[in-house]
Amino acid sequence: MNKLISAACLALLGAAAMPALAAGQNADPAAQPAPETKPGTSTKAAPSSAPVAQVNVTGSRANDTDQRRLSTAAKMVFGREELDRNGDTSVGDILKRLPGVTMGGPPGRGGGGAVRMRGLGNGYTQVLINGERPPPGFSIESLPPEQVERIEVMRGPVAEHSTQAIAGTINIVLREGYRQKEIQLRAGDNVSAGQHSPNLSLSLPGQSGNLSWLMNVNAMAGRTRSDSDSYVREEDLAGNVTREQNIHTGVESRTRGMFLSPRLSYKFDNGDTLTFQPFVGINRNDNGSDTFIDHLGGTRPAEYARLRTGSESESQFVRAMGNWLHKMDGGAKLDMKLSGGASRNDSDSLRYTSDAAGATLRTFNDVDNSRNSNLTHSGKYTAPMGKGHLLALGWDLEGARLKQVHVAESDGGALFEDSGANLQASTRRLALFAQDEWDITERWSMYLGLRWEGIRTSSTGSASEVSNTSRVWSPVVHTVWRIPGFEKDQLRASLTQSYRAAPLNDMIASPSFATYNARVSPDRSGNPDLKPELARGIDLAYEHYLGKSGILSASGFIRKVDNLIRRVITERQTSQGLRYLSSPRNIGSARTSGIELEAKFQLAELVANSPDIDFRSNYSRFWSSVEGIPGPNNRLDGQAEQTANVGLDYRMKGRPLTLGGSYNWTPAVLVQTSALEASQAGVKRQVDLYGLWKFSATTQLRLSVNNLLAEDYVTARYYAAPNGFVTTRAHTDPTYGLRFEMKL
Repeated sequence: MNKLISAACLALLGAAAMPALAAGQNADPAAQPAPETKPGTSTKAAPSSAPVAQVNVTGSRANDTDQRRLSTAAKMVFGREELDRNGDTSVGDILKRLPGVTMGGPPGRGGGGAVRMRGLGNGYTQVLINGERPPPGFSIESLPPEQVERIEVMRGPVAEHSTQAIAGTINIVLREGYRQKEIQLRAGDNVSAGQHSPNLSLSLPGQSGNLSWLMNVNAMAGRTRSDSDSYVREEDLAGNVTREQNIHTGVESRTRGMFLSPRLSYKFDNGDTLTFQPFVGINRNDNGSDTFIDHLGGTRPAEYARLRTGSESESQFVRAMGNWLHKMDGGAKLDMKLSGGASRNDSDSLRYTSDAAGATLRTFNDVDNSRNSNLTHSGKYTAPMGKGHLLALGWDLEGARLKQVHVAESDGGALFEDSGANLQASTRRLALFAQDEWDITERWSMYLGLRWEGIRTSSTGSASEVSNTSRVWSPVVHTVWRIPGFEKDQLRASLTQSYRAAPLNDMIASPSFATYNARVSPDRSGNPDLKPELARGIDLAYEHYLGKSGILSASGFIRKVDNLIRRVITERQTSQGLRYLSSPRNIGSARTSGIELEAKFQLAELVANSPDIDFRSNYSRFWSSVEGIPGPNNRLDGQAEQTANVGLDYRMKGRPLTLGGSYNWTPAVLVQTSALEASQAGVKRQVDLYGLWKFSATTQLRLSVNNLLAEDYVTARYYAAPNGFVTTRAHTDPTYGLRFEMKL
């Protein structure tokens, strides 16, 4: 029976993935499965004799799979093996290969786009660092993969963590010292479009008595070059062309950064553990762009023929995380965390416009200085209530402050009335939760959770004064049933309520000025009256485990979202004349659903005397509709219709060589964002390959090629009444990487 189920699931997945592979020449629908998960919940032993899987895993395939199988609220864990496989230098490049995760933006640009689960980003997908929300201004693009111990991917929210996870949660856990025994050195270089990006990392573990430590150091430098071509056409209400242009933009960037992440852990004689982990990062970017405009016609005269921009930015951040785990009588535990951090970001941008003869017309200067600080405290008390029954109570407190100065000048004068104003904002968050995990029978486990979370945001400054308060209750139910007579089969179900808080910048942001103001390129500002989006959801999943590390799964989900936030373009009168302005609003409700398939296995576990091949694949199909917007393309903003991944690793017998590759496909999608506006994202096809040669047990060399196809990425925006559109074709390049790894 199990073999029949396995064959059926494999056939289903193969049939679903075939259109994606055949679509090498078309641009249409396919998607990627989103993993089911739960961030910090303990993985209790299943009612079988299998040993308890410890939450902190090192990344072996078996341990990762056991984590998933034993958890009541499913959690997919990807350890060092997965993180090291392709020799990536960006966490974004790793995430795009994980089931159910996609990256926005052009292919081959790592963390350059938003992280998306189930095709949804922009706050629908929650990203955590060590189980906590990262500080304001932090970007995973600045986090080297060498600093990461494992990545946990979760579809459903749990009470223990913030339920700001309508699409799901990705928890990035930093390196842990007591697992590592050797000094590890990695040195490499990546080359794209003739530009080099060298990187170096060093991990130094140590132990003295009850004290253990790990020092992680990473230094990197990089140069990138990219270019794009756009076509713009605008009409007035009578149908007359007001602007028609071809635009070419070339960009060159230079990045330097250094990151330190030491970790200290002390184990007391009574079993208590005290951990301290600071994280320090410095990053500097210099960018230059040159835009040439070919004015093809139109009644509106061309404002300029060339735009040159030079910008530089520097960010520094420090964050310290402390954790005390106290063991109590009867198996109870008290887990308390205290963390705090500060960051500063300074940027300066200077833009020049000139005519066809090269004479300067206008200059624009934008200066941003921001300072962020935050302090968080959380605690969780867990106590066994009997065999297979665990109760937890906890709290989260967070306070954050932002100080920002934004100067926008045109030809030396203020661009806006509030240009140069000081903006100060603060956010206070309080959350209380309770959760109960219970093995009701040998076959049936249940998770019940309830979380209350309140957020208060306030700001002062001549730009605006904001006071916004939101309070959300989030009941959560997860259950798993292990099918009698089929030891490797189980069913999952979840009922959840989650939400998406209005982003701080969407509530308090001062206007940003577009050099050429039009419906296709409006100014942008915030809205202090935004409400959080609320979502109720159902998840169902079937899982069949193969061998030690394989799995076949099929799942489906539904989400109903209220108070949906969308940006709306309006007209406003300013000292510069009539201008178009984009600002966010709550516009109504939406509904999204999807199916997700996954298959991964080691061929040798299924077929005797077969090559040593690991196979992995996933496919997802998503639907969504937004109330009040005409169809048929009234989807949630930016959500793909489909996505698929296929990959394999081949370990050659008798040779210390491993070869592998992956294919990622997301088809083009058109989204109607309002009755008069639409946006389109083009097809993305990406092939990544790697080879690994092991000289010895401690020394190896890795060669990789990312974005081998190097296809252009096309996006478009359309407007009506009056009509207008802009299409952009971003050119991409393959990235060749070489990395030497040694353990001492």
